[in-house]
Amino acid sequence: MALLTYTLLTDPAPLEASRAGRPPSKGTVYLVVTNTGQAAAYWSTIKVEVPVGNGAGDLTSDFNKIKPKGEYGTRSGTRSPVNVQPGPQGSNAFQATAPGGRTPLAPGDHMVLTLENVTVAPKSGLAVLQVTENAGRTKTGGLSSGFAAVALVKTAPKEIPAPHNFLADNAVVDAGTKVTLSWEGSDDFTYEILFPGGRKPVPKVKHTGAHGPYSVVLEAADAPKRDTAYTLIASSGTQRHTFTTIVQVRNPILDTLTAVNGVTTPWVQGATKGDGALTFSQGAMHVRREFGSQEGGALHAGEATVSGIATGEVTADRIAVNRVNTERVQGKSTGDGWITFPYGGIQVACGAYYDTPRLGYVFAQTICLNQSFSGEEENRWIDLSDGGEVSVKHRGTDGMTSYGSLKVSRVDTDFHRW
Repeated sequence: MALLTYTLLTDPAPLEASRAGRPPSKGTVYLVVTNTGQAAAYWSTIKVEVPVGNGAGDLTSDFNKIKPKGEYGTRSGTRSPVNVQPGPQGSNAFQATAPGGRTPLAPGDHMVLTLENVTVAPKSGLAVLQVTENAGRTKTGGLSSGFAAVALVKTAPKEIPAPHNFLADNAVVDAGTKVTLSWEGSDDFTYEILFPGGRKPVPKVKHTGAHGPYSVVLEAADAPKRDTAYTLIASSGTQRHTFTTIVQVRNPILDTLTAVNGVTTPWVQGATKGDGALTFSQGAMHVRREFGSQEGGALHAGEATVSGIATGEVTADRIAVNRVNTERVQGKSTGDGWITFPYGGIQVACGAYYDTPRLGYVFAQTICLNQSFSGEEENRWIDLSDGGEVSVKHRGTDGMTSYGSLKVSRVDTDFHRW
């Protein structure tokens, strides 16, 4: 039986068992020693054995990290230090030693033996510390050993409250605009933000509360160029939480676009401010210098194939192409002349499209030719000589070539060059 009385307290109370994957749970253990008798008790040593391991009955898995200290207090309020040191190697014990070999502990006086920086074992349960005292009732009499068992509770680790309020500062932005994502969460979590084509780790931040504010700024390469879903992953041991917020983009930038059933839009614009734009009105498409402008822009193409142009209209100030493939080119009015492209040449016609077409006119200030022109039969042709002469010839039935005649109803021109 112990001569002195022992009481065990902890901070926090109770101690929380450590959880795998999280920072270890730490605490402080206080052993309060009092004399509840009517006379002084003389003590020489007090030894405290700590259960070490990872089990439910163990206090800590790392005895060497514990920092011991002691303090003596009288009823009058004076305090003085007490020498506390680790016991022999492998004993997993601390021992307080009285100055001078033995010291009285008067009725109502007390000692506090403190074990700081205790890394709490990972399993919850009851840990019992064994106390061995060497004390007696007289100043010079013999000392005897007394024993006591003091216990403390290790509770199961609490679930960390899940983060919340994962939001973007703006739900709708322009392409490339800086976006700030924010949320509230515990420092025990490791955070990471995922988005299409990238990921962004979140630096550790130390807050005073269980739900401190976090924020991450996305700019440059991480800023959204199209509607983007940002995912926050919070991990701590076996706990894992996932949250998503979506940022919409008014003018998305697309790498590719595949439309199965078509694209319906009032306008299409280049990716850079001031680029040309295509707008769409009833039955027509318009090339604009830039969006919002009524000034016509230029349409450029390496090769354009046109069919059924009469079913719609493309308006542009200028069209520059290297090649156009089409069956027919006509003026804007239905009665204007047109050009068709039969095999091996061109044909100029006039008249309304729905009437029987008739040959039209070619108007030119100068026409340069470098070859002969024949009629419908190979027996008649026109030669253009280098000397500036025009010869109308025909071949007779005898195979001989002779000059023919040129019949003209009307010639209106200031100058013709062939």
